[in-house]
Amino acid sequence: MNDVIEILKRVGAVITDSHFVGTSGKHFATYINKDALYPYGKETAEITRLLADKAKDLGVEVVVGPALGGIILAQWAALFLSELNNHDVLGIYTEKTADGGQSLTRGHDKLVNGKKVFVVEDLTTTGGSVKKVIDAVRAAGGTVVAVAVMANRSPETVTSETFGVPFFPLAELEVPNYDESECPLCQSGVPVNTTIGHGKKFMESKNASNR
Repeated sequence: MNDVIEILKRVGAVITDSHFVGTSGKHFATYINKDALYPYGKETAEITRLLADKAKDLGVEVVVGPALGGIILAQWAALFLSELNNHDVLGIYTEKTADGGQSLTRGHDKLVNGKKVFVVEDLTTTGGSVKKVIDAVRAAGGTVVAVAVMANRSPETVTSETFGVPFFPLAELEVPNYDESECPLCQSGVPVNTTIGHGKKFMESKNASNR
């Protein structure tokens, strides 16, 4: 597990001592900036090969990840699974819906129907995004056989039981996270980072509600 963190540190993807807001709306001081990883093909390949290795014996036919970050992970993991199992494994993605869910569009729903699916994601804090991808796959008639993430930020609460299928985090990084109302960073007046994560959207929403 430490290998993955070292790879992420190598490309400057682990940022500490700031005030971040995640997809879930939770606040935390340490952030894994997956966007800093993806320009580096060698390191991205190292990590996605590890993801693929977790599912090599599960008969995976399709790998699915959520847009945007999950697109790259799904493509690379599908490539490596194709090589490991000597048959084509597809790599596709879900997209966010207007109501905040995830959906298989562009005809991708037909590609998972009746197939064994491996769900991949970069990070998880609450498991909410992954659950939405699982729901989308099942709604399209696919069977989720496992989930793997690059890093699990809540190893005490996000487990295999969270998703109802085998769950493989490549790294576990215990990062305390808080609701806005209980956030010590907010209470201490630490500015929200608006360049990384979802801080910009959070601040825009907060400013709009204060008008």
